Amino acid sequence: MIKIAQYLVDNTFFMNNPFSEVEKMILKALLEEEQIYTYDNQKQLMFELLLREKIIEAAKLLASSKAKFAIFRFSRCNEQFWQRNHLGGFELKEGVLPSAGINDIFENSHLYAFECATAIVIVFYKAVLEVLKEKTFNELFANLLLYDWRYDEDLRVQTKRGDDYIPGDCLYFKNPEFDPETPQWQGENAIYLGKGLYYGHGIGIKTKEGMIETLNTKRRKNAKKSAYLEKQTTRVGFQYLSTFAPQQEQARIFLNPAHRVIGKIGSATFLC
Repeated sequence: MIKIAQYLVDNTFFMNNPFSEVEKMILKALLEEEQIYTYDNQKQLMFELLLREKIIEAAKLLASSKAKFAIFRFSRCNEQFWQRNHLGGFELKEGVLPSAGINDIFENSHLYAFECATAIVIVFYKAVLEVLKEKTFNELFANLLLYDWRYDEDLRVQTKRGDDYIPGDCLYFKNPEFDPETPQWQGENAIYLGKGLYYGHGIGIKTKEGMIETLNTKRRKNAKKSAYLEKQTTRVGFQYLSTFAPQQEQARIFLNPAHRVIGKIGSATFLC
């Protein structure tokens, strides 16, 4: 369900908006969730739809790139933009803009190799870069470090328990009986692309069953427990990031008043 200010809304209130097909898919998922997704205003919702769409696009772009999967010990980067540190992470070189560093991963992907958590953070950065002005992005994310789940606090990444996930969220497939010789396959971080598909770096784009099947081939000998999708969701701080969006690019949602009925339960006002 979606709540804008004090109003619960349904899909009839968005019928006059020119959403893309991906945005329609995301909006449908938000509306169908039992959990209420609350927004202070229309701008916040529009921004989230756009950023989720860009996360999906960035994930697909990385999936089709030549960037390889590698554990930290064997990670690689374009040394024109990044300095590989002793942990296998990538530190932005002095004088290189964060936007240039992120874009190079996609433009010269054959020079890069990293593991799945770093890939998710890269996808998040790329998506945010697509929706903010480049100058704003560079100010927010100066001195970038790409290493595991290390990220700039301005991404406002949060992980919560529950199985209410929306296209553009990051999920985790856990492999409880992984082969100790290959600990990198103890699980897989994956972006939910919608329509039952997930992208995980090193595995590619697969269904839920495909992800689990792949991880099950990475289990220890005589393993009995299957890999599974954990009930947790990781997402960026959509509403926080929306405060940095270009005002002139924030389209207005035209709510259709024809079906609006205002109701009240206790002190809560809602539409149905």
